[in-house]
Amino acid sequence: MASLDDLKKRIASVKSTQKITKAMKMVAAAKLRRAQENAEKGRPYSEKMNNIILNLSSGISDKENAPKLLSGTGEDKTHLCIVMTSDRGLCGGFNTNIIKKAKVYFQKISNEGKTLKIIAVGSKGYDQLKRVYKDNIIKKISFKDSKTINYLDAEKVGKIIIDNFEKKEFDVCTIFYNQFKNVITQIPQEQQIIPLKASEAEANSSEDNYEFEPEEDEILSNLLPKNISTQIFKAMLENSASEQGSRMSAMDNATRNAGEMVDKLTIEYNRSRQAAITKELIEIISGAESL
Repeated sequence: MASLDDLKKRIASVKSTQKITKAMKMVAAAKLRRAQENAEKGRPYSEKMNNIILNLSSGISDKENAPKLLSGTGEDKTHLCIVMTSDRGLCGGFNTNIIKKAKVYFQKISNEGKTLKIIAVGSKGYDQLKRVYKDNIIKKISFKDSKTINYLDAEKVGKIIIDNFEKKEFDVCTIFYNQFKNVITQIPQEQQIIPLKASEAEANSSEDNYEFEPEEDEILSNLLPKNISTQIFKAMLENSASEQGSRMSAMDNATRNAGEMVDKLTIEYNRSRQAAITKELIEIISGAESL
């Protein structure tokens, strides 16, 4: 059994930890509102841009000479995966869920005998992936110094992707991130951005007919690089909201667990203290009787 001093120290230590987790929960809650608003505002824009590009692509007469970012290289040998995680920990299963989703895809690629290349955006994802996929990681990107999520950071990632594509380093590019649903639920997503692939909802909503000026090819050559940066930016916004939601939930659980631990330790401390007092009384009475 632990001594009274040890129990006192443990209670003080757990209470101190509880204060930290409670403060972190409040900070995450404050950041979550802004991050959620940004993620929800970013969705319609990125979806509409995808829809416009799909609409434009349907009007291209010469499919063989269509922009490569839209149609791809015509091969499916090398896959580039952009795994987007956080740079900071203490956010529950946020990073682990993205990595799990990505690993399922990696396994599928390996089983099909295709080449896998990875760009890790976020140090936490890189730390988990390097244990197994160190040889496949071609670049690690961290935005730890960026105070807020901004389009310039997304553009940097987009430029790296386009540069590698132009050098014929890969055929297919897929991004992995968490879509924010609510504080408790974040859904890991897998989205192919090169060649552009439409979801069912986007395919249905891209049936509207528009007249374009100038020609479709010219518009697409300008829109496609921007669309890649836009989809990366959307993923970063979704990740930011998901990270804060996951952190808030994790810190809430940690605060409650710390409270339960303090209660248990306090009961143990009181019992030990009572036992020590009883023992002293027995010794005093026994000593008095022997006189």
